[in-house]
Amino acid sequence: MALTEALPWHSATWRQLVRLANEGRMPHALLISGAHGVGKQQLADALVARTLCAKPADQACGHCHSCAMLASGYHPDLLRISPEEGKRQIRIDPIREVNRFVSQTAQQGGYRVIVVSPAEAMNTAAANALLKSLEEPGDKTLFILLADVPSRTLPTIRSRCQQWPLASVSFEACRGWLTEKLGSDEAYFWWQVSGGLPLLAVELATPDERALRHQIHDCFEQLVRGAEPVSEAARLDRQAIDAILWYGIAWLEDLIRLGLSGDTSALHNPDLEPLYRQAVKNARAQDWFRLLDYAREQRRLLAIGANPNPQLVLEAWLVRWSALLRS
Repeated sequence: MALTEALPWHSATWRQLVRLANEGRMPHALLISGAHGVGKQQLADALVARTLCAKPADQACGHCHSCAMLASGYHPDLLRISPEEGKRQIRIDPIREVNRFVSQTAQQGGYRVIVVSPAEAMNTAAANALLKSLEEPGDKTLFILLADVPSRTLPTIRSRCQQWPLASVSFEACRGWLTEKLGSDEAYFWWQVSGGLPLLAVELATPDERALRHQIHDCFEQLVRGAEPVSEAARLDRQAIDAILWYGIAWLEDLIRLGLSGDTSALHNPDLEPLYRQAVKNARAQDWFRLLDYAREQRRLLAIGANPNPQLVLEAWLVRWSALLRS
């Protein structure tokens, strides 16, 4: 397993982190946040590698015994915490393991590093249990918390971390990387669709994701033509409810943007402009805002496992879409 380097568009952030480390001013806890696809995991992995490296320069050396262990997939001074397979929450037992881990001496004589991802997946008991370690981490201990939506973590957790938010990426900053991945003909389009999130752009351009986007597009065109929303919901893959809601939210944001300003230059999905223009005719902006709020809340509830029936969520959401399109 090759050691990860920071992505090109995070070079300035990386230099700041390296400078803090070189000056002995690295905080004991970082909260790195940003939307899925911006590359926060890659930034964290690069920082993990450099922190554990015995001879770090601008990057981890890649040759020392510590780097070799990390590349093999195991390092005794690294602990990664994430939800158990098939679960959405991080419960208290793994956090108790964190507390035991930080009480031990680093086996390689350097740092102990704990990565929690996603941080907002910690339930209240787990988050409260982590506070003790964050408050009394001991020497040469580095916590790296990753979050898509940092506001969903406890304020007491956020207050004990130095926050490093990662914004969406301009096309110029990722042009070379995306062109290498997707080709010059498609790089800009998928960058638009992703909302400036390069890794997500690559993900959305895969054959399966293209097919899903086309299927959702067809569903909404059928709703405009008066199709039955419950039947349309049955045609969609219920396992992809999070992706369906993500697309719907992005399309609603485009629709509202077009309806309020008439400006097409900022659309994330310019190929859907005809669909947007038809929808804009049929409802007021405040109605679309309500539908957007509903979609965001349902996606949040699904993320924390608070809604046991995704198919009912999809049906209810499409019924609301359909009602607006027919009004």
